[in-house]
Amino acid sequence: MVNRESQTPQAAPARAMGASARISVVAAEAGTRRPGGNWARSNADVIPAQAGIHLHLPGPHRRDESRARRIVRLAFAAAIFISAGFALAAEPPAQPHPRTAIASAHKLATAAGFEAIDAGGNAFDAAVAVAAALSVVEPQSSGIGGGGFFLLRRAADGKEVMVDARETAPAAVDAKDYLDANGQPSRDHAINGPLSAGIPGEPAALAWLAKHYGRLPLSKSLAPAIRLARDGFQPDARMLARIGSRKEVIARYPASAALYLVDGEVPKQGWTFRSPDLARVLQRIADEGSDGFYRGETAKALVDGVRKAGGRWSLQDLAAYEVKERAPIAFDYRGYHIVTAPPPSSGGIALAEMLNILSGYDLAKLDPAHRVHLTVEAMRRAYRDRAEYLGDPDYVQMPVAELTSPLYAAGLRASIHPDKATPSAMLPPYMPPTEGTHTTHFSIMDADGNMVAATQTVNLPFGSAFVAPGTGFVLNDEMDDFALVAGKPNAYGLVGGAANAPEPGHRPLSSMTPTLVIGKERSAVLGTPGGSRIITMVLEGVLGFINGETPEQFVANPRFHHQYLPDVISAEQGAFTPDEVQKLEAMGHTVSESERRWGFMNAVSIDHASGRMHAASDPRGTSGSGVVK
Repeated sequence: MVNRESQTPQAAPARAMGASARISVVAAEAGTRRPGGNWARSNADVIPAQAGIHLHLPGPHRRDESRARRIVRLAFAAAIFISAGFALAAEPPAQPHPRTAIASAHKLATAAGFEAIDAGGNAFDAAVAVAAALSVVEPQSSGIGGGGFFLLRRAADGKEVMVDARETAPAAVDAKDYLDANGQPSRDHAINGPLSAGIPGEPAALAWLAKHYGRLPLSKSLAPAIRLARDGFQPDARMLARIGSRKEVIARYPASAALYLVDGEVPKQGWTFRSPDLARVLQRIADEGSDGFYRGETAKALVDGVRKAGGRWSLQDLAAYEVKERAPIAFDYRGYHIVTAPPPSSGGIALAEMLNILSGYDLAKLDPAHRVHLTVEAMRRAYRDRAEYLGDPDYVQMPVAELTSPLYAAGLRASIHPDKATPSAMLPPYMPPTEGTHTTHFSIMDADGNMVAATQTVNLPFGSAFVAPGTGFVLNDEMDDFALVAGKPNAYGLVGGAANAPEPGHRPLSSMTPTLVIGKERSAVLGTPGGSRIITMVLEGVLGFINGETPEQFVANPRFHHQYLPDVISAEQGAFTPDEVQKLEAMGHTVSESERRWGFMNAVSIDHASGRMHAASDPRGTSGSGVVK
């Protein structure tokens, strides 16, 4: 849902401006809007005095011409000044510059972010507040039992960095745990219960952001989340539906069932969710920083619960967890500076590869079908490379510079036929890994120009569905994002590679693609959940923004997707016209349109000249909120 408040800063900041300047401001507002959002100048903003006044007086009076001219000019100027004064007086009071723009997947999380801003915090404090609140109000998608990527831009010094809070494999990880009795991959062990859970990274990220980038103590930035967990809130239909989809697994574990079910059943609308245990864990983090989670009482409760239920965590696994600061993937596209996620995200490299390929085409001059054709061919090639080369950068050597090189993109571009699809079977064979789609993203800009793009997840809905007794939150099932059994197909028939194999302390590959788009005139922060579709959704959002769209527009656009295999263009209803589908199929593409919609993009933007900000939450999700104030 788009729930936003866009503000325009004062149009005439100096009262000492001349009358012609004042009237031109009013006249600009009186212009007419052309299709596409351009303003046409009306006659009102043409000041006759600026064009010159020509008086033709009879001969006897020519000597008075200069005097008369002066009188008329003075009278005309006075009229302009007076009329301008009345026009300006009729204008509504000028609005101050917006302070902050926040867009997230839940209204209560957006409100938590503004609570941190109102307490004197910056965008990074607001990010802590939003992330922690989402842990309470959107546990199906993220939480302190999971992890994520926090892409930051600090305005004071221009520092751009990604805080990698991806989960890690426990030291005792054993691939045999993920096989069934017949030696085949066990889908149940990979996605359900404590064996599927990696060591969480989000609590460490919240403490890191507060310590190194924020202004507020954790006691203030975590206060809204603690209050929500303690006092409760009424979940929306989306959360209740996700509980229903995971009911059987939730019911396996007593602490999970006690937290999310009512008498063994899915709660009804109007139910109040409370988690006093989660409030206590968040309070420990507020009091002790990351030690409040990774050591002491919380750590012991987690390890005891996981091991009793068949998992392999240890106290040392928790104590050894560290966030990583990583240099983002950064490149230029059509005059914009793009900053996006590096490995262990595959998204940034794939985004750079796709945009580098597309930079060789004048997309605006193409008909829609050929524009989609070339975009799909870029997607196909980037997803193929994503599957083969990428993994945990702390352990795997990756050809990042080559994959993001314009020269490499030029070579790929040369393999694209302008009118014919390239069958994926003609590219070197490789099967991409599978990923969960239940992730969340939020975007923030503050008055100082700081930016945060954060995507966080527990993987599948409610992650592993396992709650360790006494903790009050679900653990992730991110172990499934590893290629758990190299060379063997999983339940979806997909094969992973050695670069993404599970090893002690390794971080699984991810598609999460938080992104900043920085231009001379406009800048944006965006991202989305959506599993393997995240990267193409971000691509389409970036292209929409660069083509002049606002967040309200590009988060709502119908989407299409291609990921190398299966060799099909997936499309939301309305993405293509029947004629466009026919043209794409004539080029050799297979198009599959579906009523299913995907993603939950949240984005903010700013126009640097006017200071006008936008914040928008994807209408595909009714709980979201984008606000500027």
